[in-house]
Amino acid sequence: MIKEIEIICENLNISKKYPIGTTLKKISKEMNIDSKHQILGALVNNKLKELSYQIYKPKTIRFIDYTDADGSLMYIRSLIFVLYKAVYELFPESKLYVRHPISKGIYCTIEKDDVFVTDFEVNRIKKMMQAIIAQDIPFEREEMPTEKAIELFKKHKHYAKIPLFKTRGNVYTSVYRLGEHIDYFYGVLVPSTGYLNTFDLEQFYNGMLLRFPDIKTPEKLPEKIEQKKLFRIFSEHRRWANILKIKNIGDLNSLSGNGEITELIKISEALHEKKVAQIADKIRKKRKSLRLILISGPSSSGKTTFSKRLAIQLKVNGLNPVKLSLDNYFVNRSDNPIDENGDYDFEALEAIDLKLFNQNLLELFEGEEIEIPKFDFVTGERYYDDEKLSIGKKDILIVEGIHGLNPLLTEYIADSAKYKIYVSAITSIAIDDHNLIKTSDNRLIRRIIRDYKYRNYSAANTISRWPSVRSGEEKNIFPFQENADVMFNSALLYELGVLKNYAEPILREVQPNQREYSKAQTLLKFFDYFLPIG
Repeated sequence: MIKEIEIICENLNISKKYPIGTTLKKISKEMNIDSKHQILGALVNNKLKELSYQIYKPKTIRFIDYTDADGSLMYIRSLIFVLYKAVYELFPESKLYVRHPISKGIYCTIEKDDVFVTDFEVNRIKKMMQAIIAQDIPFEREEMPTEKAIELFKKHKHYAKIPLFKTRGNVYTSVYRLGEHIDYFYGVLVPSTGYLNTFDLEQFYNGMLLRFPDIKTPEKLPEKIEQKKLFRIFSEHRRWANILKIKNIGDLNSLSGNGEITELIKISEALHEKKVAQIADKIRKKRKSLRLILISGPSSSGKTTFSKRLAIQLKVNGLNPVKLSLDNYFVNRSDNPIDENGDYDFEALEAIDLKLFNQNLLELFEGEEIEIPKFDFVTGERYYDDEKLSIGKKDILIVEGIHGLNPLLTEYIADSAKYKIYVSAITSIAIDDHNLIKTSDNRLIRRIIRDYKYRNYSAANTISRWPSVRSGEEKNIFPFQENADVMFNSALLYELGVLKNYAEPILREVQPNQREYSKAQTLLKFFDYFLPIG
């Protein structure tokens, strides 16, 4: 008699017994999970698993589709594998590089004899991808000794993976197969290529743009947006990474292992300082008309640190930066807008008294003295305490906040009087040629450490709030980032090796019975790739 074990399905809030060895795919079909979109995988005891995963012990399961963050990442990873297979079969001597997210897609390049990929070639690749998807080829995962995996990577010319796995120290490694092709991915894939019907591929700059659905609308592609300034930042980062010969984690680990990391740290810090100084020089040149510096960026992007460094460089240029906090201009709690859940939306632009803010700016620029409003976050009321502010000829106002690049924030102020700066950890070192690190994960890691150290929040607390934070960024920050006069990339090539020392103990506190356990484990796996940097 085959032993049966109990499975609790969170989607249906029921429990049912299944024979040992039953796959998640079979369970999802038998339970007839009610989902508007195709089931892609499942969280098993809060750890992400493929639908091919077999159960051998009692488990709690939550099936996910594309509208779940884990589900969309499974889809995108799988689509990249299909792209790799298509490129290799059409251009076997070429090499695919998955570069960075941009314009509602991922920018990819192909290294081949004639350097740039043409529109005709991109269309051939797209048709090959469609053919691979139509064949519904399964993605097969195999656990094997790491030494065997390294030999396979050599055979298939995945050279960037070799130093990564040599320094990682794991005895076993998971390798994915798609037909005769192999690859490694930071995370699990969907069951087969037939799940990947919604995508597009188009010629883009010197490469191509791989496009996929928005997480909220899995059945269609989002409208492409132009992000020329952001693309220039990525291109600049790539040039510097090539000069420093740090293209991926394997390269970084090699420097750490050889004791050569100090020079990279010094160069990275010097580059940051040079960039801040260049921005201060640009501001100095516009000093006759410029009165206001607006600094914006998403959570944990380094806005406050950047503001302090910029202030120093402005003083070097003979200017006196004066900070004005947007927090002082919150409307009274009774006037604060409400979000779709009935909660106060403190990140909405309407949460700021725009009329008073603009009026105070105009008064300051006219040489008048203003009384600065204050806001009591406990009572939710505005008050005044007789603090006054006026600015002189050498003074320049700095306003930092998420709405800094939204034209409505300072609509009474002439554009010639404003200098807008977008700050974020825009880039991140890649895992290898086909595995990106999400820049939002970089910022999440920064925020986990900051919240734990200074706000007494656990990693689980921060992770649970992160989707709401990201939603606010998509609504209030990212649509306006191209309005910036200049962008500052606060990411450092070496930083994740340093943050590993601080983040790992905090992430290990997240327990298996917490929803945030899956993300914590994903980040711990991610840090597993890095050698620590002291």
